[in-house]
Amino acid sequence: MVTGIGLVSPLGIGTEATWRGLLAGRSGAGAITKFDASAFSTRFAAEVKGFDPLAFIDKKDVKKMDIFIQYAIAASQFAMDDARLEVTPENAPRVGVFIASGIGGFTTIEREHRAFLEGGPRRISPFFIPAAIINLAAGQVSIRFGAKGPNAATCTACTASAHAIGDAFEIIRRNAADAMIAGGSEAAVCAMGVGGFAAMRALSTRNDDPLHASRPFDKDRDGFVLGEGSGVLILEELEHARRRGATIYAEVVGYGMSGDAYHITGQPEDGDGAYRVMRATLESAGVGPEVVDYINAHGTSTPVNDPTETLAVKRVFGDHARKLAMSSTKSMTGHLLGAAGGLEAGITSLAVYQQMLPPTINLDEPGEGCDLDYVPHQARPAAVGYALSNSFGFGGTNGSLLFKRYEG
Repeated sequence: MVTGIGLVSPLGIGTEATWRGLLAGRSGAGAITKFDASAFSTRFAAEVKGFDPLAFIDKKDVKKMDIFIQYAIAASQFAMDDARLEVTPENAPRVGVFIASGIGGFTTIEREHRAFLEGGPRRISPFFIPAAIINLAAGQVSIRFGAKGPNAATCTACTASAHAIGDAFEIIRRNAADAMIAGGSEAAVCAMGVGGFAAMRALSTRNDDPLHASRPFDKDRDGFVLGEGSGVLILEELEHARRRGATIYAEVVGYGMSGDAYHITGQPEDGDGAYRVMRATLESAGVGPEVVDYINAHGTSTPVNDPTETLAVKRVFGDHARKLAMSSTKSMTGHLLGAAGGLEAGITSLAVYQQMLPPTINLDEPGEGCDLDYVPHQARPAAVGYALSNSFGFGGTNGSLLFKRYEG
């Protein structure tokens, strides 16, 4: 059961601000402010604006954490507050943490390398390693709340936090925990992050119009918009949640994984890996394709991903593909890499709970092969019983999560 949602995104700090921005169809993209990007082919990103780590973390501890860890702590605090979940000495061994990242402390690595080049090894901070490594988001969150249950992190590129939530779901299902703090965090808007993705020609170069640069499924899409932030869910076993009188946003009922075994960054044209991961997720839940009402698409706004995901959906759902709705919230948040699945799992849970579909903005004319209902431009009320959230990553790693409206 999803009983708490914490979001830190380019649309706002906090779940309510993010959800409000999504329903308004607002883009979080803009000129890069974190470094001088004037020499780069892409000079914009979807940054988190106005984040103050001191609102969440003691001043003495801030320097020990890369910003991706700071985002994770903030999102986890929002999620714990939302769930009204208290970790006590009695329940601590039954509360775990599974928080992912695709890259981890890129900003810290960049800064400490610069310090080394300028001053030699004595200039490297003693906090360098624990500030940068990926599992320290989960580690710091567990320390903050005293959660002594399963503690882990995944690093599976842009599928990382979908895998983290799915694995947390499985941990609860096998009775190894009663509650899990699960999701992902990313902060790769730095010179090396933007430069690396730009060198791959993966990013949009719509520098004169960043608000309209992320345009999934549109014929004029030219790459993704790099985003940052964190999405964290509180997952609980049903009876544990009921005993607490917790709000239940949605029920996690299915989780699937697959591998493309095809290319380091590309997908097979027939969408085979995406097809199989969605099938595996439905099989995990024991339901047929016809029950799904909404898909939060991976929908990156790249030339290859969008028609490939569309084709995979058609293969899985057949005629029902024309009856369901599918939107890409990356059109507003940008692509949070390893945190995308966590953010989008939170958004999908809210869509189920609120019975409201967030839109795909900037979809002016669908591209070739993109011919489904992508909820263009405006949010839409809808009856959502089951909703699927897709995540696909470099190396051909795929993950999907199926959420169900809770009727109890």
